[in-house]
Amino acid sequence: MTKRWPLVAVAAALALAGCSSDLPDDTAPGGGSSGSDTRKSEFFDQAEYDRQLAFRNATPQGPDGKPWEQMLEPEMVDTAKFAKPGGKYTLCFSNAAVDNPWRQVGFKTMQQEVKLHPEITDFVVLDAEAKDDKQISDLQSLSGRNCSAIIISPNTTATLTPAVEQACASGVPVIVFDRGVNTSCPVTFIHPIGGFAFGANGAEFLKEKVKPGGKVLALRILPGVDVLEQRWAAANEIFAGSELDVVGVEFTDGDAAKTKSIVADYIQREGEINGVWMDAGATAVAAVEAFQDAGVDVPAVVGEDQQDFLRLWVDEGLTAVAPTYPTYQWRTPVIAALKILKGEQVPKEWVLPQPRITSDNVREYVKQDMPPLHYAMCGCEGMPGYPGPWK
Repeated sequence: MTKRWPLVAVAAALALAGCSSDLPDDTAPGGGSSGSDTRKSEFFDQAEYDRQLAFRNATPQGPDGKPWEQMLEPEMVDTAKFAKPGGKYTLCFSNAAVDNPWRQVGFKTMQQEVKLHPEITDFVVLDAEAKDDKQISDLQSLSGRNCSAIIISPNTTATLTPAVEQACASGVPVIVFDRGVNTSCPVTFIHPIGGFAFGANGAEFLKEKVKPGGKVLALRILPGVDVLEQRWAAANEIFAGSELDVVGVEFTDGDAAKTKSIVADYIQREGEINGVWMDAGATAVAAVEAFQDAGVDVPAVVGEDQQDFLRLWVDEGLTAVAPTYPTYQWRTPVIAALKILKGEQVPKEWVLPQPRITSDNVREYVKQDMPPLHYAMCGCEGMPGYPGPWK
């Protein structure tokens, strides 16, 4: 029996323009809708929604100060059959893409984690370039690479499921992270709490900060990726039960210029916008700049943990929140793979903490010496060579 494994990120996650996607029935690609869409998304699951919102207050198990090794309410599984004593492992990674800053920061963090483990003698990386067909081919090609374990970050959910199941059938342990697939065959699925938690954090913030009747603009990247669909499904659920007026739901393709143009059009059309919700914050600065260019006050805004937004938030005194899809999760699959190859137990679903940045703690995450699109939740500050590889 297969089941959908819940997923969050990234940030900011995040396939951008030109990515293939699995379109839900109620979503039109590339377009927007005016007003709140109260229809239930096929990605909305009430039980999973409730579970993720409860996870936000759960106490994680694991070492203090290392959230990438922590876990929430884990159900451990035996991995003795995958044990390969003696080290000298070939770790293989099928990556959806490195086509945006969130994924670039995450991949750099993963590469540095690999360097911490001399028992990994070969690290084979295949980049799917945000193309489903290429990732399917990539996974097939790994069968001849003597992989000790295979890590997969799927490009999209439904389309990659058969390829992941085929990889599982090879007998090599498979670790899925970041985005989910519709099968439970991998040894472990690693992700922060989830897209429902991310979307709800932003929507609850706007419900608190925007007066009843206020106009909210929702900005999305693209349809069809479960982590993003869940974010919007949660926000839509909260907005539908509020007195806020969602005047538009628009896809930006993660493009800053397109984001600014969309926001400017809505400011002109509606007269004012009182809140901006985003399913990923890489273009949050562009959204803010649209208000500044129009000479109007910046409303309450949902961003993410990239440095340009955090700096602008502090410098301008914005009313803002940053749900996060921590890039430190890119460390965890490497750690999990080594545990599995040593026959140690791992969680079947490895749920990581998913912090939120607020006005109370935002200054702790501002790093003036890091690039504008560096993500604060990298978990990389204590790694050898920091900050060099991330600059």
